[in-house]
Amino acid sequence: MINGNTPQPSAPNDNHKMSSNGDGVIGEGYNEPGTAEEEESENFDPNAPEDTNLMAKKNRDRFAINKSYSIENGYQGTKRNLVNDAKFETKVHLETKKNWLQAVRQQSEELADEELGDDDVFVLESIAEAKKNEDDRLRVTMVISLKETINSLSKILKIIEINKGDISHMETRESQITNASVDVLLKIDIKQGNLLHFLKALKRCSSLNSVQLLSSKAVNLKFPWFPRHISELDQCNHLVTKFEPELDMDHPGWSDQEYRKRRMEIAQISFNYRHGDPIPRIRYTPDEIKTWKAVFTKVEELLPGRACKTHRRVLELMKKECGYSEDNIPQMEDISMFLKKTSGFTLRPAAGLVTARDFLASLAFRVFQCTQYMRHSSSPHHSPEPDAIHELLGHCPMFADPLFAQFSQEIGLASLGASDKEIENLATLYWFTVEFGLCRENGQVRAYGAGLLSSYGELLYALSDKPELRDFEPASAAVQEYDDQAYQEIYYVAQSFEDAMEKFRRWVAQNMTRPVEMRFNPYTQTIEVIDSVNGMENLISQMRLELNHLNNALGRIKV
Repeated sequence: MINGNTPQPSAPNDNHKMSSNGDGVIGEGYNEPGTAEEEESENFDPNAPEDTNLMAKKNRDRFAINKSYSIENGYQGTKRNLVNDAKFETKVHLETKKNWLQAVRQQSEELADEELGDDDVFVLESIAEAKKNEDDRLRVTMVISLKETINSLSKILKIIEINKGDISHMETRESQITNASVDVLLKIDIKQGNLLHFLKALKRCSSLNSVQLLSSKAVNLKFPWFPRHISELDQCNHLVTKFEPELDMDHPGWSDQEYRKRRMEIAQISFNYRHGDPIPRIRYTPDEIKTWKAVFTKVEELLPGRACKTHRRVLELMKKECGYSEDNIPQMEDISMFLKKTSGFTLRPAAGLVTARDFLASLAFRVFQCTQYMRHSSSPHHSPEPDAIHELLGHCPMFADPLFAQFSQEIGLASLGASDKEIENLATLYWFTVEFGLCRENGQVRAYGAGLLSSYGELLYALSDKPELRDFEPASAAVQEYDDQAYQEIYYVAQSFEDAMEKFRRWVAQNMTRPVEMRFNPYTQTIEVIDSVNGMENLISQMRLELNHLNNALGRIKV
């Protein structure tokens, strides 16, 4: 057993990098559902109106993480890890939303009405901030859940008529909500001055179960901001200027001023990095190379018979392609180029501090936020945070495998638009798979998690008879408690990456509350939100093209 204060052979206690101000929960978000003719692409558009982009950024900043991940600001984790950080972010988001909504309601007598829900207040406040005239007509989208049959819709139509609204689009479907029979999607043109009265009148109607006011340019509180284009990962801000060595007296580098200075120098690279830049090369010191060598030689000695065959195969290849050796620390730019041609993944320098939400979102673009600094030389086999040894020995070889890369990207895609609680679940899933996952090969248990592959202490422990090994089931792994003071008591074993990915996809489809599907377009490097007939038609066209290639290939194969 180990703890965060004793330097013993242990995996870094985290797999990601976080910032105290990198995560927002509101922004330009989901398309309004409707007919294909009415839909407009909500994908990243550099030529989009300036006010739209400003609104997205403003909403993101409004609910950003403004507290640092330190004990004085309520962060209780003695070690930095993805799950603790996700829980801390949830706590801060709830507090920030509560304070913002309270302030808005206090400033406006109309918005203080208890009939209005939090989402209603947010959308109405966003409209007010646009400073439109009361006589300006707005296009409002809402979903109304009716308690009774569709016949009660006449009451809704009467309320719309009284408030001088015009219906431009209407759809109905059987409701999935308890105590509701029908959901009605409405697009209404109405004067801004009548909107508040109209909304209150709807909420007083006895035939309604619920009313949800939507907006395509300022998503309600339930739908967080997420990057639409790979360049928007630049907004995963690294705003914390104090690092773990300065915040934790138990950190090995606490009293080493030279080490702290070196960490800041390397962190500055991440602060300055922008999408499209080549990753700057680090000239590692003899002391840093000595630390790398101590871990590299020990881990390499133990990998045969313990690491999965994918990791062993790729690591040998990376020795030739990327300069992995006991006397040389490979450069991120070389590794990134290697990964790009093997699986499409790339690396992006991180200062060590990126929010859990932003870290997971990066995976959706096949981008891994990677640290470049080295752990303190006084403790080569233990690090309280992710460092270059953890990243380069543990993560990078696995990202070269197409199946593992796809599994990692699936986790990232599932995180886009997820709630804070769902981010916690995904972070926990990531912890027990990508970080500390085991798999079966020819009847034997092998390690594929980076936290195990870069730490000989926990690698030996995980493959011993001491911990409990369970078959990988996302529903169980997503809520499993873990111990950040010691080795894990439970590890999850995947039958294969294909099996793990299929189970994960089913779990996402059955449990995530996001109302739309997301996909990554590798040609434009954008996230496409599939929430309309038009979006599905584009996807079907691409599938037909791929099937045509497959059909032609089958026709040319001689049996």
